[in-house]
Amino acid sequence: MTTGQSLGRLLLTGAAGGLGQILRDSLKPYARTLRLSDIAGMAAAGAHEEVVPCDLADKAAVDALVQGCDAVVHLGGVSVERPFEEILEANIKGVFHLYEAARRHGVRRVVFASSNHVTGFYRQDETIDAGAARRPDGYYGLSKSYGEDLSRFYFDRYGIETVCIRIGSSFPEPRDRRMMSTWMSYRDLTELVRRSLFTPGVGHTVVYGMSANRNLWWNNHLAAHLGFEARDSSEAFRGQVEQQPLPAPDAAVAVYQGGNFVKAGPFETL
Repeated sequence: MTTGQSLGRLLLTGAAGGLGQILRDSLKPYARTLRLSDIAGMAAAGAHEEVVPCDLADKAAVDALVQGCDAVVHLGGVSVERPFEEILEANIKGVFHLYEAARRHGVRRVVFASSNHVTGFYRQDETIDAGAARRPDGYYGLSKSYGEDLSRFYFDRYGIETVCIRIGSSFPEPRDRRMMSTWMSYRDLTELVRRSLFTPGVGHTVVYGMSANRNLWWNNHLAAHLGFEARDSSEAFRGQVEQQPLPAPDAAVAVYQGGNFVKAGPFETL
């Protein structure tokens, strides 16, 4: 992987989503061409952009999508808790198709949008790092855990380096008390993605994505080699967030790091 700060062609999947739209703009300085993909509609291609709609469940389409790319930022897939059948197509088949295409076309670096929901069943009074046993809080968390294992396999066997970012809650501002710990600003997200793309020798790295919030549940010492230092904090929003009613002490959103994801579903289909 190049140690410079610009790529020839960078693929951004999930480009129509909330974070995809943010990174579509903020990653432009780091590639001569930004290839944008999603199953949903996207704005027309601008200067130095390519818009390529793609269903991640379509292996041949994903193979063609990845061809000619130097690196991938993979945000594509279902981003909320949904029935397993929906998760299966985009988040499990889709990530497999992406890594198979990366192998076939010689892509050497992937930034994989994992999630804090990989460890959502830890309590909020616990502090963990990337070495803690995974405790997914739903089908979505399970799919991200699978993606982390898959990316490790493709590094060990094929040398494709991956940084798995366990994104907390990346929004313009934290929405509730839980997000005071999990919040990540768009500026900090962009910087973490940049370092994940250009730091040499990352191997297979797992890092939690959060800003420099006061009360943190995650320790990133195992990803210190990325050199990431958050510049923002949720403290600026504490006053407005604490005006909200307190949840019940035994409510999932007040007990578990994954919040209400731990109780979403089951989704009966029979």
